[in-house]
Amino acid sequence: MKGFATPPGREARRALMLAALLTAGFLLPAVFADLLAPFDPSAVDLSGGLQPPDASHLLGRDQQGADILSRLIHGAQISLFVGFWTVTVSTLLGVAVGLLAGYAGGWVEQLLMRLVDVLLAFPGLLLAIALVAMLGAGKTNVVIALSALGWTGFARLVRGQVLAVKNLDYVQAAEGLGANHLRIMGRHILPNIMAPVLVQSSFAIAGAILSEASLSFLGLGVAVGEPSWGAMLSEGRYVLFEAPFVSIFPGTAIMLVVLGFNLLGDAVADWLDPKRRVS
Repeated sequence: MKGFATPPGREARRALMLAALLTAGFLLPAVFADLLAPFDPSAVDLSGGLQPPDASHLLGRDQQGADILSRLIHGAQISLFVGFWTVTVSTLLGVAVGLLAGYAGGWVEQLLMRLVDVLLAFPGLLLAIALVAMLGAGKTNVVIALSALGWTGFARLVRGQVLAVKNLDYVQAAEGLGANHLRIMGRHILPNIMAPVLVQSSFAIAGAILSEASLSFLGLGVAVGEPSWGAMLSEGRYVLFEAPFVSIFPGTAIMLVVLGFNLLGDAVADWLDPKRRVS
C-alpha cells in the first residue's frame, strides 16, 4: 500500500535492538538511580580508597572510597539532564529559526542564516568552555553553553527542508485557500519536515552527553563533587596505572551511551527513509 513504510531488513532490526538495549541500559538507571544505587554516591571512606572490584563493591571504589557503581548510576542522571535539555532547547530554537528563514526568504532569511554562519565559525567546544567559564559550573549552565551553538545545526537542517517543500502543491493549495502564514508553517510544513529533525535529535543527544563529559573532564562541567562521568574519568587518570578500573568504567559508560544513541539515530533514519516505502 502506498504511503506505508516497509519493515526494515534484518540488519536494521538488529541495529535497532542493540540501540534499544544500550539506551535502555542508560535511561533506566538514570530514572531510578535512587532505587538502583547500592550506596550513597557522595559517601567518603578514605580507608577503602582504590579498593578493587569485589562482592560488596562490584566496580570497586575510587580515591575517596566512594562506590564507583553508585557514582556511575547517579552520573547517568546528569548526562540525561544535560542531553535532554540541551537537545530540547536546541531543537525548539533551531526549528523556529530555520522554519522562519526558509519560509520567509528574502532579507529575513539572509539575516538569520548569516547569524548561523557567524556562530558556526566558532569551534563548538571552545565556545562552550568560554561560556561555562563565564557562567560558572553547574548543569544548567552547561545546558546553556551547549545550546548556544547546538541550535544552529537544527536551523540549517530545517531551513533546507522548508525550501524543499514550501513550493509543493499542498502548500500552494493552502495559500490559495487563504490560510495565514502561521497556519501554513505550523500545520502544512512543519509536520512534513520533522522526520530528519527526529534523526538529528538522536545524534545531538549523543553529542551533548559527550560534550558534557569533556567539560567535566576539564573541570568546567557540573559542580565539584557531583558524580559526572567526565569528572570520574578525569580523577581516574591520576591513578591510571595503580587502579585502572577507576577510569575504565566511566569511559566505557560514555562510549556505550554515545554508541547507543548514534545507533538509535541510524535506526530511526532507516525507519523513516522514503526509499523504504512501497511504490
